[in-house]
Amino acid sequence: MTKEIMATDAFLGPVCDYVIAPVARYSATWGIPVLTAGAQANPFRHKTFNFHTLTRMMGSYTLVGEALRHILENYGWKVAGLLYHNHGKEGPLGNSICHFTMAAVYSALNETPVHRSFNQNTFTYNQIKELLQTVAKNSRIVVVCANPHTVREILLAAEELLMVDSGEYVFFNIELLNSMNNDSYTPWFNKNDTHERNERAKKAYTALLTVTAMTPENTEYEQFSKEVKELAEKNYNYSFGDDSVSTFITAFYDAVILYSLALNESIREGGSEVNGNDITRRMWNRTFKGITGDVHIDGNGDRFADYSLLDMNPETNRFEIVANYIGATRTLQTVKGKKIHWAADREHPPPDTPKCGFDGSLCQTMPEYAILSIILSTLVVIVIIVSVILFRHYKLEAEIASMTWKISIDELVFPNEKRGQGSIILNMGRRGSQLTVVSYGGISNYEGKQIFIRRAIYKGIQVAVKDVQKTRFEFNRSLLCEFKRMKDIHHDHLVRFYGACITPSMIMFITEYCPKGSLQDILENEQFKLDWMFKFSLMQDIVRGMLYIHNSEIRSHGNLKSSNCLVDARFVLKISDFGLHSLRAPKDLDPGDHAYWKRLLWTAPELLRMEENAPPEGTQKGDVYSFGIIVHEMLTRQGPFYIDDVNMSPRIDQNKDGGREIDG
Repeated sequence: MTKEIMATDAFLGPVCDYVIAPVARYSATWGIPVLTAGAQANPFRHKTFNFHTLTRMMGSYTLVGEALRHILENYGWKVAGLLYHNHGKEGPLGNSICHFTMAAVYSALNETPVHRSFNQNTFTYNQIKELLQTVAKNSRIVVVCANPHTVREILLAAEELLMVDSGEYVFFNIELLNSMNNDSYTPWFNKNDTHERNERAKKAYTALLTVTAMTPENTEYEQFSKEVKELAEKNYNYSFGDDSVSTFITAFYDAVILYSLALNESIREGGSEVNGNDITRRMWNRTFKGITGDVHIDGNGDRFADYSLLDMNPETNRFEIVANYIGATRTLQTVKGKKIHWAADREHPPPDTPKCGFDGSLCQTMPEYAILSIILSTLVVIVIIVSVILFRHYKLEAEIASMTWKISIDELVFPNEKRGQGSIILNMGRRGSQLTVVSYGGISNYEGKQIFIRRAIYKGIQVAVKDVQKTRFEFNRSLLCEFKRMKDIHHDHLVRFYGACITPSMIMFITEYCPKGSLQDILENEQFKLDWMFKFSLMQDIVRGMLYIHNSEIRSHGNLKSSNCLVDARFVLKISDFGLHSLRAPKDLDPGDHAYWKRLLWTAPELLRMEENAPPEGTQKGDVYSFGIIVHEMLTRQGPFYIDDVNMSPRIDQNKDGGREIDG
């Protein structure tokens, strides 16, 4: 912190939202009070973390929105259109004051059917007319925020579009910056314009109401204004002329009074004059007498701002205050002896919605209109249906392209454990891995071989990791769709597919881990007793899982066998190794290998006869045959076809021939 900052007791200003933001943030860190007539945008109301030494002396745009909402409700209006200037946040100036003001108005109003912004520095008269026509399709009450010249052009365009003569439209002008000078009291008049346009503007302004900051009417304020004008001319050679003193000046004057009151109070009570946080808290939730009258600061350090509603008196052609909105009490107080003069000499305010609706639909009684309505509704439904179809298509394509099934190797944790019963540790590079050993007698561990199931932790759950033999493949759309289908499958009797881990050296399928092993393990474990009820339950689990596969886009399993029927911790059977057939194709085996013949024991004869031309996904009828072999295993517990020897090729050849005995 610099010496200048350390010597600073308080900041007055700045006003611009983009400038006050860093000042208020740093001051909160330094513990220096900031009092400003600006910072009215909505983000400045959140003071807990960034702006806890900021006090706003002109309230906020949020209060403007609340004031306008109360005014609209007073006349029974709910629907309003918004039309405002904004030079765009992309430009060097950022968003305009009108943008921030209308954002607060938009939030305050419950029903705002249309809002349009424009750049008042580049917009043409014809473009203004087009905007008005757009707003008029959904609104009768139009809220405008722009400089006085642009507001005049908008009202001239409205008069040309007969929006004034109809008396059905009411315009609101939000004017917070300009003081109420002669031009503000007669804003319709432009000495540089033609008499004809001035007369049109005078008529157009009968449809306008202006919301502005309330200016007090008392001798103290009049004396204050007089002294300000004298000092401005004496010290700065600036003449106000007939202009009134800006409300920003009075706000800063009240800020000095407020800071002085809080500082004196702190000193009287033994506090420090440089404790900005303490002084700030003393300024908040306080009411004091300022130059503008009673000033109320709420518990959040924001002033309860007051606003005036002005209407043009047709007798004097000047704008006069007809009502005041008091922020502290949130009430609208009418001025005695004053009333609003509605356009087109209406006696009462117009409704915010036409009797027959904006499109006339509320008054349709003719059959042809009903038919037209049905046709239009049908077209809308068709458009919606087509839109939904297209949306779902594009969403599907986006999901396919995003590859949500793809799992990074860094998301897998392979915990190391010491060698023990049922597990063995193998070092897998830098990570290591945990494998479960499934050991049993019979054909499944022929010649003493063991089956290993590698496990890992993925997102806090234990999963099974299966290496895929095929390491080279093309990521075409068909394969991506298949991966997505696998990821989306959720069924109680199907092993869940979490995704795939693809590295330059290997491909791994990440699936649900079933700790009880496979159905083959259970059947070949003589110590595991199976009663008929349990066997029937396991059969039902297989049937339910296969019915789901057969009715899904996968259509068939193609490799159903007892070793692919896994049992989870709750003894629920779940089918595994389905789908992604192009990647699950087994590696080339020697016909002399035991494993070559073993995997064919569950294969249907018609598929065996097809040999190399057999589809990798199999057939539904082939799945039924495989299920029959599994049922046979469950009933006999002696393996498929009672095979106990090592030579399986004769049995396979016999199956291929349809089950007939083979000679020789």
